[in-house]
Amino acid sequence: MTEPGATAGDPAAPTTVLVVDDQVLIRAGVAALLRAAPGLDVVGEAGDGEQAVALAASTRPDVVLMDIHLPGVNGIEATRRILADAGDAPPRVLILTMYDLDEYVYDALRAGASGFLLKDTPPERLLTAVRTVATGDMLFAPSVTRRLIEAYVNRSVPAKTPDELTKREVLVLRMVGRGMANAEIAETLDIAETTVKTHVNRIMTKLRLNSRAQAVVYAYETGLVSPSVSG
Repeated sequence: MTEPGATAGDPAAPTTVLVVDDQVLIRAGVAALLRAAPGLDVVGEAGDGEQAVALAASTRPDVVLMDIHLPGVNGIEATRRILADAGDAPPRVLILTMYDLDEYVYDALRAGASGFLLKDTPPERLLTAVRTVATGDMLFAPSVTRRLIEAYVNRSVPAKTPDELTKREVLVLRMVGRGMANAEIAETLDIAETTVKTHVNRIMTKLRLNSRAQAVVYAYETGLVSPSVSG
């Protein structure tokens, strides 16, 4: 698998994508859209969770476009298995579904998904989302973002600073929790973007997190970020 960050903007190394959906027409349509887009390469299509896990292991894509409602192994469990089996170079999983119900959002995030879009997303936004998560950032449908924030509005969670993290890492984690991209964090702290990436990688290693999205959930659940702060 090519490193996601290395594929962005490099026509010689396109971002590889695995498309997973149990509806043939939708799967074929999404795959055709991706194949027609510059810099993207569809390396496989799967119609169920078991097939998705197997294809992810054999093709090692940069991004997996994952439906939730699949026969047999559902998309959430398939995401867990794909990321657990990927070792040090996991793909970015972008959930694409008809539903934005709370339990799906949280289950997807906790499973390690990097984004969550609805199937009524315009084609150009879908292409942008694939490229965005391939670089290591997150992307969520606006309705999903609202639900994530609203879920914590009425919670009173005392902030808990992780003992494993340095003061600078806690600061970076707060910014990640607020949805800031690496470039924004670098500009705010007046440090190099590569330094931010190093901090983020260390945070995820120390806290045993599989994705940036899980870091956001962690920041909310420990009270490091509150809805009033994150907007």
